[in-house]
Parts: sequence; C-alpha cells; structure tokens
Amino acid sequence: MSHFFAYISKMKWIKRWGLMKNTAEENIMEHSWQVAVVAHGLATIKNDVFGGNVDAEHIAMLALYHETGEVITGDFATPVKYFNPEIKNAIGSLEHLAKEKIFSMLPSELQKSYEGLIFPEEKGEEYAIVKAADKICAYLKCVEELKWGNQEFSKAEKTIRGDLEKMDREEVRYFLEHFLESFSLTLDELN
Repeated sequence: MSHFFAYISKMKWIKRWGLMKNTAEENIMEHSWQVAVVAHGLATIKNDVFGGNVDAEHIAMLALYHETGEVITGDFATPVKYFNPEIKNAIGSLEHLAKEKIFSMLPSELQKSYEGLIFPEEKGEEYAIVKAADKICAYLKCVEELKWGNQEFSKAEKTIRGDLEKMDREEVRYFLEHFLESFSLTLDELN
C-alpha cells in the first residue's frame, strides 16, 4: 500500500503566511493550484507572445508539486527562512529530506515519472518560470489582503513588487501589465 497521494492530500491543512494576520487564510494546496495556473499562463505568454519554446503543461505540473515537502515541514515564513545563510541552508536540507520521505512513499515503478516533479532541475528555464509564478502569487496574496483592508501585508507588497520589477522576464512584465489590476477589483467590477 502506498501513502503518497493520501499524504500529499494533507497539503490542504498546511497554512501559509503563519506570522501574519490573514483576512483569508490560504493553504499550500490552494497556493500550489494558483501557482500552477499562473506558471502555465507565464509559459503560454512566453511561447505565444515572445516566441519561446517551453512545455507549459509540464511547468504547470512542476508548480503543482513545488510545495510537496511542506506537508512534513510546514510553511516556513520568509523572514525565518532567509534570516541568514546558515538557516537558509538548514531549511533547504530539511525540505529536501521531507521531499525524499514523501517520494519514497511512491511504488518504485512510479518513481521515475514523479522524480522530476518532486526534485526538479533547479537551474532550468521551467523551474525559473515556476519560481516567478510563485513570487507573483505571493504578490497577489498581498494585493488581495490590502484590498480587504489588511495593512499587515503592506510591507510585503512593496518588497515583493520590487522583486518582481527586478526580474528580467518579459512574460512576468506582460502578466503584470495585462492581468494584475483585475485582482484588486470586486466581483461586480469584474462583471
């Protein structure tokens, strides 16, 4: 019996943004879905608008699994995770061990198909698009919290916006120019 899928289904119980007051709580399963949608969008923009040649569907799958290890570790808050290089490296090692534990739950005949999703090539273009989507989704969380009047996210919004503006990624600029404003609108305004 394999516990792999049952284990990763527990992603819905792992909350994000644990050190901040949230108007709407977000779990890593919801976050992973949003990152997958945005990553797929970024890849499609890269291909269709800027002549790229990346596998948008594979990128979406990488995004769905990008937080897998957090089922074991929980979500480390950014100020903790990046407090200093020693802590960053220790958390990185812990996250890798957590992924290994979850990966080991797969039957051996399935491991080859999932290995690249759980342990992606971190220097490749596909991974870079997932990381950009992850950053955009963190920014969108800030935008939504601010829309609901939660000033707890104002500094994070400024910091993350600065990070996004520093990215030299044309698909990120395109996404922000064409889609960002909608996230600050109400449902009635979207209609």
